Amino acid sequence: MIRSQETRHRAAVAVLRMLGITAAYYVSGRLGLLRQVGVEGSVVTPLWPPTGISLAALLYLGAGVWPGIALGALLTVVTLGGSLSPSGAGIAAANTLAPLCAYFALRAVGFRRELDRLRDGVVLVFLGAIGGMLVSATVGALTLVLSGDLGSRHFWQVWSAWWAGDAMGVLMVTPLLLVLRKARLPRVGDRWMEASALAVVAVGVTIVATRSPLSMIYLLFPVLVWAALRFQLAGSAPCALLMSVMAIIAGTGRVGPFAGDTVLEVMLNLSILNGCVALTALLLGAIVTEHNNIRRETELACEELAALVEELAPRTDAGGRADGSNGPG
Repeated sequence: MIRSQETRHRAAVAVLRMLGITAAYYVSGRLGLLRQVGVEGSVVTPLWPPTGISLAALLYLGAGVWPGIALGALLTVVTLGGSLSPSGAGIAAANTLAPLCAYFALRAVGFRRELDRLRDGVVLVFLGAIGGMLVSATVGALTLVLSGDLGSRHFWQVWSAWWAGDAMGVLMVTPLLLVLRKARLPRVGDRWMEASALAVVAVGVTIVATRSPLSMIYLLFPVLVWAALRFQLAGSAPCALLMSVMAIIAGTGRVGPFAGDTVLEVMLNLSILNGCVALTALLLGAIVTEHNNIRRETELACEELAALVEELAPRTDAGGRADGSNGPG
């Protein structure tokens, strides 16, 4: 009886997890589609958050949650197309397979969810984002070509825009979700004043950089450096996501530095900008975290060594002789 109850409880928890992942995928997909653009008749987005959510869910909960990702992808495709066609099923399969491939690739190289080493940031970029999302872009674009919804001469334009949006989803969203695992309520001794100042400056600078016609995008990077150096990924990841979202809003609205650009120019500029922002936030935050961990480990080792030396050192009595000596009385 007890085992039966435990089994039902575990099954209920697993189902709830999958439904939660499905809901998160669908809601984030709807948010991503708010800024969709048309590339050669196909709908793409400069940032596709569901890929980042899917990979983070796999890293947290394991490969067994893939049905929740698949269901979320199917619901999103059905909502977008009005019905589930063979090409829609292929796109949903591609969007499920890509984060799974990225997850297994990261596991194979010993990726750590804490992102406290530079190598973790590097493999997340190259295996999780750049490599893993080749699957969804390739399978999805091929599905559109084979179904007749996309001409073969437009394959590479759609493929590149698709790949960029999925890769940005991983680079922007996955690190933020991994950092949230260690989130806690602020304490009195925390640098909440500096964190508040960083938040205000990040919002203000991002608005100016993405809305000014003077092309001042470069103003974003000093803020990212500040966030990474002082707060590691906990500061740089939210700042990077904020900057990416504001840039996408400006780009799809053709305002600020994106005024007068064509759709392909906007997608290219947004991909380069978001990629640079994500890489700066992720890699610099990981470097600072790794450096701080090495420093703490070194200090702890020095303290332990000092304690060991003190314990092993001979003790002297008041007369200057070592305890237990056999000298003349």
